[in-house]
Order: sequence, then structure tokens, then C-alpha cells
Amino acid sequence: MTPGQNIYAMQAHAVRDFVAQTNGSCNMRALAECAPLMGPVAGDLMGYLSDGEACESLYVVQNGVAVVPVMGALVDRCRWIGSDWTTGYNVLKLQLEAAFADAQVEGIVLRISSGGGMASGLFDFVDWALQAKAEAGKPVVAICDEEAYSAAYAIALIGDSISLPQTGGVGSIGAFSMHWEYSQWLEKEGDTVTIIRSGTRKADSNSYEPLPDAARADFQASVDALRLMFAQRVSDARGIDINIVLGTEGRAYFGPTAAKEAVALGLADAIISPDDALSYFAAVVAEQRSAA
Repeated sequence: MTPGQNIYAMQAHAVRDFVAQTNGSCNMRALAECAPLMGPVAGDLMGYLSDGEACESLYVVQNGVAVVPVMGALVDRCRWIGSDWTTGYNVLKLQLEAAFADAQVEGIVLRISSGGGMASGLFDFVDWALQAKAEAGKPVVAICDEEAYSAAYAIALIGDSISLPQTGGVGSIGAFSMHWEYSQWLEKEGDTVTIIRSGTRKADSNSYEPLPDAARADFQASVDALRLMFAQRVSDARGIDINIVLGTEGRAYFGPTAAKEAVALGLADAIISPDDALSYFAAVVAEQRSAA
């Protein structure tokens, strides 16, 4: 598969990296106890998944709250767990599956700081996670630290609530594909690449010939279908009319003014710092524990 055939649902700055309001009061004790969970996780979780996909530590748990990091470029499969640079949907599934079954875990935080990632495997993972959450009956919140765009926002939909800081961002509900074509540059350099094909459309999205109209139409149909799939899941998870979701036209809502717009649209629930959001959630989990 050539680079042009990869379909990404990610922000432009994440592509570059990959290719090259809650009104409840803050429980300060819970904040002091749980704030370290929002700090760097690599030292606690960094590990390599073996063929059996076993890792000594899948998440950090404190006071009944498990924090699952969703960081960097998002990909279908990745061997590393706890990386700040990339996260695999396979790793997230492994972590959530364990956390849902873990008797010590009473609530789960998705700590998200990502501009997005690959569409491949994304929606199957999100659909699985929503079903697994319903079966487990454990609360899950998505805390943006700072951003959850595109594929990362799709993962945020797993949460019962989504929060973002005042300088953070959410959205970019859409998909795009990029095709690199070097034929004019090669001609200028005096190089010729000849594609010998069997099948008129074999390699029709290669980088050495202009993109054929039929291949371009296929790409467009793919990203249009992905956008509709994405918008439907946002509509279902957030209770927003799908036409309103599509009306965002893939916009990324970032910064103080746009963050308020995102909350008003229903794309997020609160503008609150990550530490305060975790503290509030920890207090809710503790309250539920006491009431049980």
C-alpha cells in the first residue's frame, strides 16, 4: 500500500509528526492525591508488548481511578504502551479490557493529548469500547490534556463526559487522505519511472504518475464515508443532531473562544483544567463508593 492509500483522520500537525462546564466544587484532597496521575506516564507505563501482548503495568490506579493515556499519533497497532508519541488502538483495547475487569478499578479516565490518527481500526475499537463500558457498568470520563482532535475526539466519545482546558481543543470531525505525486519533479531531474501493470487500475495511486480521476473519486468516496461514520457516532454518543455535527465541516475548536463554542454545541461538557477534572471525578467515585 502506497502512502497515498493510507486514510488518516488527523490534524495536519499530527500528520507531520506521524510521517516525519462542570459547576461542582473541586475536592482539594482528591486533587492532591490524584494529580500525580495526570503527570508524565512514560516512567510508570513504558513497556513493549510481547507476542502474547502481556505488559507488567497497563495503567496507573490510585483511589480506585485508572488513568489510560491516549497520546500522540494514533495508529491501528503498536507494540509500545505508555508512549507520549504514539498510541495503538490495540493497546487501548488491552488497557480498557483489563480495567473493566479489574476489581480495584471503580472509574476510568481517558487522558487525551492527541491531534488524531489513522481511521483504520478506529471505529471498530470505539464501538467495542462503548459496548464493553455498558457491560462493565463503570464510569468513564474523557479529560483533554490539552487536545482531542479527529480520531482522538472519536475516542473521547467513549467517555460519559468530555472536558477540556480553556486553551484546549476538540472536534475536527471528518477525514482526509493525502496523495504525494512526484512526476514533474522526476521529469525535471531527468528520471523516468515506468509502471508495468496487469490490471488497468493496479497501482493507480502510485506517487510517480498523476492521480487518475477514477482513483481520486475513490479517495473522495472513502473520506466522505468515513466522515459520515464519524458524525453518526458523535450524534449517537453526544445526542447532537447529525446535521449539526456535519455542519461543523471538520472544524477544530481550539482556544478560549472556540472551546466555549464547543461546549455550547455539545461537543464537550466543561471547560476545566485536567487536574481539577480528575479531582472532581475522583471525588465522585469516592462518593459512589461511600454510598454503596
